[in-house]
Amino acid sequence: MFCKVDRSNIDFNCKVCGLYVTSHRVVSGVEHRNHCPNCLYSRHLDLFTAGDRLCACKGMMIPVGLTIKRTTDKYNTDASGELMLVHHCLDCGALSINRIAADDDPLKLWAIFQNNLRENNSNCVNTKGAIHFLQDEDQQLLQFRLFGRSSPAYPEKVHI
Repeated sequence: MFCKVDRSNIDFNCKVCGLYVTSHRVVSGVEHRNHCPNCLYSRHLDLFTAGDRLCACKGMMIPVGLTIKRTTDKYNTDASGELMLVHHCLDCGALSINRIAADDDPLKLWAIFQNNLRENNSNCVNTKGAIHFLQDEDQQLLQFRLFGRSSPAYPEKVHI
């Protein structure tokens, strides 16, 4: 009897910072884990859908910004959408979005947002259309999403 192995969601060691990353949903809150909660780097694994692991590139993906994924889910009670991490593949140049995981470092997510503002990326085009990065006017929403309050109790500038 053959046993099917689910290779879409396995634990791994981060190729950037070396952290052992568990992919268990109870820890991360996501189904398909492919980014590190510490440095937030990812691997270019998925081609068509989250967890398909069909991409041949397998390059490292640097976190470059945050966006909001608008949903049409009839059960979605948050009209503003889901907070997502934007990654840029260092090998092939592709852009993709990933769900923020429960164990992602919120200060590093905030720093990525601030770095993106300094670089003035308002939107970039990926293979599925435009990704609209969060902008200056989204700071209060992001602070609430990451820290549960609109005025931060941390330094204005956080470096990653």
